[in-house]
Amino acid sequence: MKRSHIALVMAAVYLMACRSENTFELPDYSQWQHVGGTWDAARYSSLSQISKENVKNLEVAWTYNTGDATERSQIQTQPIVVGNILYGVSPQLNVFALQAHTGKPIWRFNPFQVLGGENSWAGLNRGLTYWESGNDRRIFTSASNFLIALDADTGLPIESFGENGMVDLKKDLDTDLEDFLLVSNSPGVIYEDKIIMGMRLSEGLDAAPGHIRAYNVRTGEREWIFHTIPHPGEYGHDTWDKEHWEQIGGANNWAGMTVDQQRGIVYVPTGSATYDFWGGYRHGENLFANTLLALDANTGERIWHFQGVHHDIWDRDFPSMPNLIRIKKDGNWVDAVAQTSKQGFVFVFDRENGEPIWPIEERVVPQSTLQGEKSWPAQPHPTLPEPFMRLSYTDDKILNLTPEWEKDIRLKLENAKYGNMWEPPSDEHSIVLFPGMDGGAEWGGSSFDPLTQTLYVNANEVPWLIKMKLNPDYDNIGQKVYVNYCGNCHGIDGKGNPPAFPSLENLHQKYNWKSLDTIIKNGKGAMPAFSHISDSDRKLLTDYLLGNERIAEQDKKELEGGVEQLFPQYYMEGYTRLLTEDGYPGINPPWGTLTAIDMNTGKIKWQSVLGEFEELTKKGLEPTGTENYGGPVTTAGGLVFIAATKDEKIRAFDKDSGKVLWEASLPAAGHATPAVFEVNGKQYVVIACGGGKGTKSGDAYVAFALPD
Repeated sequence: MKRSHIALVMAAVYLMACRSENTFELPDYSQWQHVGGTWDAARYSSLSQISKENVKNLEVAWTYNTGDATERSQIQTQPIVVGNILYGVSPQLNVFALQAHTGKPIWRFNPFQVLGGENSWAGLNRGLTYWESGNDRRIFTSASNFLIALDADTGLPIESFGENGMVDLKKDLDTDLEDFLLVSNSPGVIYEDKIIMGMRLSEGLDAAPGHIRAYNVRTGEREWIFHTIPHPGEYGHDTWDKEHWEQIGGANNWAGMTVDQQRGIVYVPTGSATYDFWGGYRHGENLFANTLLALDANTGERIWHFQGVHHDIWDRDFPSMPNLIRIKKDGNWVDAVAQTSKQGFVFVFDRENGEPIWPIEERVVPQSTLQGEKSWPAQPHPTLPEPFMRLSYTDDKILNLTPEWEKDIRLKLENAKYGNMWEPPSDEHSIVLFPGMDGGAEWGGSSFDPLTQTLYVNANEVPWLIKMKLNPDYDNIGQKVYVNYCGNCHGIDGKGNPPAFPSLENLHQKYNWKSLDTIIKNGKGAMPAFSHISDSDRKLLTDYLLGNERIAEQDKKELEGGVEQLFPQYYMEGYTRLLTEDGYPGINPPWGTLTAIDMNTGKIKWQSVLGEFEELTKKGLEPTGTENYGGPVTTAGGLVFIAATKDEKIRAFDKDSGKVLWEASLPAAGHATPAVFEVNGKQYVVIACGGGKGTKSGDAYVAFALPD
């Protein structure tokens, strides 16, 4: 019997077993109408035309170039396919429709022609949302702080939605803040006639609260809101500092969410509360930051929750949309939800009541010594599934592939503390944050094979250095504004962490006052727009960056209209990876992995290296893996497709053994998750190749298929 026939038989047997239980109906895994493929976010395709035997024959079927890549731009979009039309997003957030089997353009929509103004920072958009009712077919996208409804057939805004086809996500947020950073980089999810939205916010104390909202898909009216920072009288309000709770932001969903369409439950993973690394204004556990929320998708009411990090001071957001899975536990089928984490854990719960499938232990962790901080005494550790990466950075893991690298890294560690993943940030020494700031798991998400109950998750294994600095009583208020808005990324000293965060030294040699002020206001490349900050603060910031006359503290009230900004007592000095001088992670490989976990037992089936530095392989080193951004897709043909790596390749792994069966070079790194679909009986795999994140930027969507 051919492998494709075996896969179909297995699927049929499994579907009959699910129906006999009368608790679960499989989605149609031959479709790819959602980010994540299907509503359960499985990232799984039942298509099997491309198999282990013939994957080596894959070739480029078509390439679509968007034509609008810029310096350090990216595409993190997983396209969706409805019928024979593929919908995607360009680096500048243009939405387009293509013939899915040819890549021929059908229509294109530039949101900034509607929003008005020049857009030099397009930001990121990780996907689109599709909804239909009869002949009414809509594509929902987001740009800046607006949710936009488009006609799926024409690409034109639907005027009856919101105001001229748009809803301003800064409105109806139940906050007194008027100006703040808000963008929506992950697509909303649909439940019946509602689209449920999260958002990206600032990570400073100027941030808005990250409340979750549902909007009517036809009118754009807000239907419900859930306060992730609870208001007085609401469950969880007592887990916040009574004096400052209204001044704290974050606890937002930026990574996406998943809806159980049969139960009407939306599962919402949230990030940390601000300020990320010092919580002196938010004493307590801080519900519902760093939490997996199960909400009634119809009303927004809380059903259950699990907090993965209490009082986070490590920026350990839940980084990806959860997978809805069905597993066999103690001989019984269980409908569960699986949430990956930056810590290298997978947390698994009963979908309906939130009971852990395996015990979760609260383990005592080291405590902060920073003034004003009250860190939490214990943090959750699941007993199963097994961690999908190393959990600590210790002396035996220090990079020693060459004596020069080892000496380099040990010098960088001279005033660092390491060995415990929960080591608290300090102003007395650096700490090694491992798992690092970008995971562990990240926003690309995981893939679940419903036939074998196997979860496939890729991970970064790169250590970061964190150092805190006391916030002095600056006599230069411009410096104070700089540290609040820019210090996390570019460092308190402005030296940055290239290539992700460039140095801001000697900007006066490249920009005049007007051009730099314009960049700060509108953004550029991967840098967000700071249009939300006051004109006076932006003037202070521009003057400071250009080294102009120092602005005294006594002038503050006049410049800021008497409004006092809440500043942390300590700042993190800047996002810094622990790397050698030539850019290699300061830990022995692997630096990137792909892991298969048996979700019936919680045990790892296999782990493979993901990616390579070709220059190191040529020197005789085994492939090391690379940092990777984007997720995997599994198919009934026995394959796991993943790009994600910095080496600008896409690969197919044997899903049973972890062996690489095929790889192909891409025009730029595919920092996105592939989509798998079929048109006219032919199977395709498509990946967005936007590059960025330290690699060259690109503008291509590339589809692969078997030759005719």
